[in-house]
Amino acid sequence: MNIELINTGSELMLGRVLNSHQQWICRQLADQGWVVTRQVAVDDNAEMIREAVQEALRRADLIITTGGLGPTSDDRTRDVIAALLGLSLQRDEAALRHIEKFFTARGRPMPRSAEVQALVPAGATVLSNAFGTAPGLVMRVAPGKGSLLVMLPGPPRELRPMFSRQVLPLLRKSLPPQPAYFCRTLRSTGIPESRMEEAIAPALAPLVAAGLDLGYCARPGEVDVRLAARDGGPGIAAPLPAAPPNPPQALGIRDTVTQGDCTSASHQSSCPPSAEAIVTQAEQIVRQLVGEAIYGTEDDLIEEVVVHQLTERHQTLACAESCTGGLIANRITNVPGASQVFWGGWVTYANAAKEQLIGVRPETLAQHGAVSEPVVREMAEGARARSQADYALAVTGIAGPSGGTRDKPVGTVFIALATGRQTLVRQFLNTFERDTFKHVTSQQALEMLRQELEASPPRR
Repeated sequence: MNIELINTGSELMLGRVLNSHQQWICRQLADQGWVVTRQVAVDDNAEMIREAVQEALRRADLIITTGGLGPTSDDRTRDVIAALLGLSLQRDEAALRHIEKFFTARGRPMPRSAEVQALVPAGATVLSNAFGTAPGLVMRVAPGKGSLLVMLPGPPRELRPMFSRQVLPLLRKSLPPQPAYFCRTLRSTGIPESRMEEAIAPALAPLVAAGLDLGYCARPGEVDVRLAARDGGPGIAAPLPAAPPNPPQALGIRDTVTQGDCTSASHQSSCPPSAEAIVTQAEQIVRQLVGEAIYGTEDDLIEEVVVHQLTERHQTLACAESCTGGLIANRITNVPGASQVFWGGWVTYANAAKEQLIGVRPETLAQHGAVSEPVVREMAEGARARSQADYALAVTGIAGPSGGTRDKPVGTVFIALATGRQTLVRQFLNTFERDTFKHVTSQQALEMLRQELEASPPRR
């Protein structure tokens, strides 16, 4: 199955707009077992669009274009594709009525130019647009090959519901069935990408030979481990290697794994393993080796995990932030339901704020400096005492580019977590530009809290 994605828009090529369609559409297709084999982005030049589509038509079973279906002079995708295929544009009355109703419902006159969006290539299927005026279009092209061409509007709030509600059901009916595809992403923090690979790749090598697709995606302070397999893929006919001894009980992995029509009590069966069985055993191995660093799966965010943990425990959190400027509180409050667990916080950037708002002693600041273990300890303990929260996080550091010394270079960070039992302090060196420095530092603070919550028994 050859699938190609063509994103159109001069704003993409100028770097004015992030091409979020690439990631989102590829993810939606991969979740169904269809992997995009090629994607390109071109500007709104008619010749560039024509060349991209013409080239894709030579080899692709499914072509998806985004953008260029609107009413303005730079919306050229529909016209270019119709001309390329030698098809006339015909007015679709249902599409025109939808456009008219769209403007009437908003009490606005319909511009005459909007009518062009109701022109569709002869024989195309029209996809209704619940959140805009430009309809999507679906066509069978390349006689004999039977390629499917899908044209989608550019705005994400229009494209995404159209794709989920109309395009995916159509693809399930129209495309040949694919072997089952199973993918799991494990999200980790605190381990660099190279160290992660060194830790898990040797143990996963037999599963890679059996059909596992192992990949890594690194971001500042985080590494995602992607485990995927497809039934019938390369190496998939071989039996699974023996599972490692003493699998972690928290995974809930049963001793029996179904593999097609047969069952193996210890992964020793001679019948081909399923993609799910391979990925499940790979996850078990990764968690056994680096489980402490894994905070979630798929699209989990560490702040979501922490809010969920606190909610389950009926416990609360307060923050005292200096170098992160309130970013920890911002991330926490981005999570729905955070109001149940987040007491509040202070941004104590100046020394006077540390003293007056959360009780850091002047002599501590004078003796050790604002970026130090004693100061961050007093920040956390002062925040917890004033808020009466169960936990208090505090951070102080040197974001740079200036302010560093030989003993405390730029990037030095101290993070403290005050609990009912103790105050934990850790020191880091985050040598990044300011925005990344703040993000990584907030990630480390949230990870300290997550680790503490997992290690300590919940309150009765």
